[in-house]
Amino acid sequence: MQGKIVKGIAGFYYVNTSDNTYECKAKGAFRNKSQKPLVGDDVEFDITDSNNLKGNITKLLKRKNHLIRPEVANVDLALVVIALSNPEPNLNLLDRFLVMMEYNEVKTYICFNKTDESHDEKMELFRDIYEKAGYKVFFTSTYDGNGIDDLKKEIKGKTIVFAGPSGVGKSSLLNAITDKQLMDTGSISEKIGRGKHTTRHSEIFAITHDTYIFDTPGFSTVFVPEIDENNLRFFYPEFYKYENKCKYNGCVHINEPSCALKEAIEEGNVSRERYESYKLIFEELKNKVKY
Repeated sequence: MQGKIVKGIAGFYYVNTSDNTYECKAKGAFRNKSQKPLVGDDVEFDITDSNNLKGNITKLLKRKNHLIRPEVANVDLALVVIALSNPEPNLNLLDRFLVMMEYNEVKTYICFNKTDESHDEKMELFRDIYEKAGYKVFFTSTYDGNGIDDLKKEIKGKTIVFAGPSGVGKSSLLNAITDKQLMDTGSISEKIGRGKHTTRHSEIFAITHDTYIFDTPGFSTVFVPEIDENNLRFFYPEFYKYENKCKYNGCVHINEPSCALKEAIEEGNVSRERYESYKLIFEELKNKVKY
């Protein structure tokens, strides 16, 4: 039998076929090969109990891609959700996520949620920053439905990883997109000003017959892949056009004179906010101990 893993909890994998969903365990051979089945994996499995829909996964089929955090496989598109307020947006966290997706060659859309709690000036600022960087940007509200239909149209026919920090309204947005109460919604902890986690495991939801969404646990930090700091610039799409226009070949746009990118920032053609996050990540990578 073949199917797709749609949920994984505590060593059990729920494999969906055209007819049923089977509760499966992974054969010991996977552990011996240091292989781990992931949500989104296409697999082969044997049925061990047809009455109770149980089985054993015997083979992982070839993956299109594999993300480390959130740890899922076979993704067409990443949709990162950030609140416009409550909690205030952390753009450095967003930029880290974007670097991670560029590294994994996964197309990414950005959704700023809670438009009913924000001002037009803030929305236009974020639109300018990220559309200038080459990303498609959406603004949504689950309170009044703003932007939901546009988002539905854009994700149709794709397998999407749905990710973002806790408290940004991911679960409410997922429910609005699917027109179903699929996920519990959380609230913001007044004491710490952050969201209470409502998603505890990765899971796929079928929106239509050809549209799937991975809902993933919220994150407060994002793993930046093992990128050499001198190559970080290649994961900022808006930097591409300036690559061979600086005075020095291999310019990393930090301390070099006659840097075309820094001139573009001064002229307003590249976001200063994005450049500042680039410098922070550059220094972090530079100061990592290299073995």
